[in-house]
Formats: sequence, C-alpha cells, structure tokens
Amino acid sequence: MKKITVSDVTLKAVQEQELSLTFREKLTIAEKLDASCVDAIELPILINSKENEVIYRTIASSVKNAMVKIPVGFSAEGVKIASACAKNALKPCLQVVVPVSTAQMEYFYHVKAPVMLSKISELVSCAKQECECVEFVALDAFRAEEGFVEQCAKTAFEAGACAITVSDEAGDAFPEDYALTVKAIKSACDIKVFVQPSDKLKMSASCAIEAIKAGADGVKTSVYGNYLSPAVLSDVFRAKKFNLDADCAIDVTNVNSICSAISGVTEKEEDDNFNTTDNVIGVNSSINAVSEAVRQLGYELSDSDNGKVYEEFKKVVAKKEFIDIKELEAIVASTAMQVPSTYHLINYFVNSSNAIPATANVTLEKDGEKITGVSTGDGPIDAAFHAIEQVVGHHYELDDFQVHAVTKGRGAVGSSIIRLRANGKLYPGNGVSTDIVGACIRAYINALNKIVYEEN
Repeated sequence: MKKITVSDVTLKAVQEQELSLTFREKLTIAEKLDASCVDAIELPILINSKENEVIYRTIASSVKNAMVKIPVGFSAEGVKIASACAKNALKPCLQVVVPVSTAQMEYFYHVKAPVMLSKISELVSCAKQECECVEFVALDAFRAEEGFVEQCAKTAFEAGACAITVSDEAGDAFPEDYALTVKAIKSACDIKVFVQPSDKLKMSASCAIEAIKAGADGVKTSVYGNYLSPAVLSDVFRAKKFNLDADCAIDVTNVNSICSAISGVTEKEEDDNFNTTDNVIGVNSSINAVSEAVRQLGYELSDSDNGKVYEEFKKVVAKKEFIDIKELEAIVASTAMQVPSTYHLINYFVNSSNAIPATANVTLEKDGEKITGVSTGDGPIDAAFHAIEQVVGHHYELDDFQVHAVTKGRGAVGSSIIRLRANGKLYPGNGVSTDIVGACIRAYINALNKIVYEEN
C-alpha cells in the first residue's frame, strides 16, 4: 500500500490571512502538528528580520519527527538565510516557491517564461548546495500556459529538486485538472509530485483523491483557511484506503486542539476589528489576501487588474506598513480597469445656494462632438451627476462616493472616489481637483468611461 506524504501549510495559511499569533502560539501549532504525525511542516516565506529568524530556528529545532520546509525567496541571499534557519532541523528542506502562470510571473517578478525557467534552475541549484532536500513549488499552476508546468518540473528536477508541488491559488481547478497535471509531470520527469488543492469550491478532498489515483506522492493540508483539512484527509483514507491502495499516517487527536487555538485568536481579532473604525491590510499581505479584500469591496477584477492593484499596494504599504480599506479602494480606482476615454470633460458651471435648488451645466465631448447637459439636484454634486446622465442618456446607480483632502491649506487638492453599478458590477472612478465638485465630476466620468468601454 502506497504511503502518501502529508505536508501541512497551516503556518503559511495563518500568515496569508494576517492572523496575529505570538511566538509561543506558532511554536505550539508546530509541536501539535508534529505530534499529529504529519510528514512535513511548512513555514511561510521569511520576512527578513532577526526576530523571525529566531522563531524559525526555534521551530526547526523543536520539531522532532516531521520535516521542516522553509522557502528561500527569489535570491541567493534568501537561500542563505533560509538555510541558516533550517540547519538545526532534524529533517530540513528548502523550498523554491515561484508563480508559473503568465499573469503572476509578470506582475510579481516582471519576467516571462524563459527567464523564469532559468531562475528556477538557478535557485534550485543554489538551494541544493545548502540542503540535500529541495522542493519546487509551482504557484498558480492551473492557470499556466499549456505544457509550462511540466517544463518547470523538468528544469527543477535537472537542477536537483526531489519534489514538485502544484498549487491552485485561484481555487478553481477541478479534480480532473489535478489528475491530468500529475500524469503530465510524471511523464516529463522522475520526480515526486505533491498537490495543494484549494477548498474554495469545496472540492479539495475530491481533487486530492483524483491526484492520488493519478500517481501523486503527497498532499498539502491546513488546519486553517481554504485548504484541505488533515482531519478530512484522514477520514478519506480511513474509509477508502483499500480502494485507493494508499494511506497516510495522520493522527487527528491534536488537530482539533489546533483548530480551537486558532479559533480563539480569530474570534479575538474579529472583536478587535469590530471595535476599529477601519480594517487594515498589512505589509505582509499576499496577492490573494489583497484580491479577496478587493472582492469584498464589491469589485470583480481580472487577473491583470488584480496584479496591478497588488503592485501599487506594495509600493504604498512599503512606506507605511499598512493601509486601510478606503486607501485600498483608492488604489483600485486609480489603478484597475484603466481604459481609453470615450467621454472627455470640457467644462462645467455649478450654482448653489440655500435659497434655490442647485443647478449644474456640464459639457462633455464624445467622438469630437460636444454635448451639454443641464439639471438641478439636491446639492451641486447631485446636480452635476444628473447633468452627466442627461448627456449620456442613462442613469447608473451610484453605489458610493467619497471625498478626501489630498493636501492641506485653503488651496487643498481634493480627491474623489466614485462607484457606479451597471449590470450588477461595480466600476470605480477617481478624480482630483482643487475644486471638490470638479473632483467628483472627473471621478464620475472616469467610472462612466469604464462602463462604456466594457459595454462596447
């Protein structure tokens, strides 16, 4: 009967979701996982600080049975640091973790496929000099170009990797996708294949089963987050190990206590967030965490736009450690869904007082033709929006709009963020002006142009 390797990514999942665990809590989770008989415990990518290095070394030396896997980053220096942290582990392993989908390769590292293949070879070779066990992890594997995952696997194998993990960051791979990918990699080279199924579609167990049937050697699990639970995997093998001709060594006795510990921290953080004016997103947030925050704001962005938002997020958060939800929305409005302008603002005239209704006269240009709309409203901004709707001949639901001062003083520059809803989808727009009404008009037109572009 085939022994399936179980590698647990709970500590990675905790960092992805920015759950604040203490040094002692992280160490306790690692020790309980070790007692649960998982074959390997994976640590998140090391944020370069002396405190984290101490934590990693302590965990590595405290784990008595399982292999300890540490990612090496994207440089030779990262390999050295990871190796130093892993050296006290009884069974150390270095991981080369990189995306293999075109979108993530270009937005994370600004490289194309040939350069990434070269980088994989370089990093695996460098890691192999430091540690006998090197694993290659292919992120976003199920959105890679056809045949590229197999190329990456072969390149990593030839450079000295002993295993490859195919991971589903998008969370939309089907069980048959896993089976096909495992078979393709096994045909390309003689390397162990692990799978890390997502549970976003509630099919992680099915994906793992199909991968095992296709020849997978290991499965990644997590007590926390949208991953396959080790308890569920244990149940599958207990019920179907003879059908699968495979089994694992998981003892779920300690898994429930890990769940309870993490749940306690989660509930505390939820209470803290409830008492906080704005939720925040920190410097360590992954693209998945940022994309999920964007989705919760109501935006359904393409992979390309999610990449652009994450790139801008990294630039902003590098200067201030965290941003709040409003700042994230400003990034979405100014970065994502940028399109050619169908409507251009020519001029606007607004009258408002406490004696008569506000009126607005707005002139836009479309295809060289100037079109003017005139309307009243409940205040100058409302009147201006109605005037624009008169020009375009359509009413769009205004989901939200915000106004912020960008600079200080009497001549302060104002920034406006608009969210228009069309066909059930949100379209953000932003505008900047020393006149706050002008900023709102520009933001509305910015969002309008995105709607028109997508409709056409």
